[in-house]
Amino acid sequence: MLTQPRALLLALIAIGAVSLSPLAVSHFDDKEINQSYRQSWFALVASNFGPMASTVKGEIPWDQARMERWSSDLAALTSLDVTRGFAAGSDKGTTRAKPEIWENEADFGSKLDDMTSAVAQLQKTVATGDREAIAEQVGATGKTCKACHDEYKAKNYLY
Repeated sequence: MLTQPRALLLALIAIGAVSLSPLAVSHFDDKEINQSYRQSWFALVASNFGPMASTVKGEIPWDQARMERWSSDLAALTSLDVTRGFAAGSDKGTTRAKPEIWENEADFGSKLDDMTSAVAQLQKTVATGDREAIAEQVGATGKTCKACHDEYKAKNYLY
């Protein structure tokens, strides 16, 4: 038998799962599965990194616990193989990915590896609580993102 607080908690979790599930598949298009996969991945990365950048800029009040959750979620995201979303032929259709990704796969992969390393370091730095060091690492991580954007992301597409 469930206690009342536990039942309430389970009900809230169920409500949250049901209400958030459409967001998890909002980029999914069964005709362009690879594009949907990578767009969803990048949306999740932005949803975690963006608030961290806004926090170090002072646009969002500092909350160490949130910074730790965001950095942990980023680390989890970078453990996923986003390159499977860049399969041959997925340069067509609804995408901001430039054809140069498929022409320079080694460089693109290297840039993703740089981002993964920077995110791992960001997670370690956030854990220290040193705001100055965190701000520096957020900047360094942002540079690894920008390196890919500059060469491999179309500027003007849908958003």
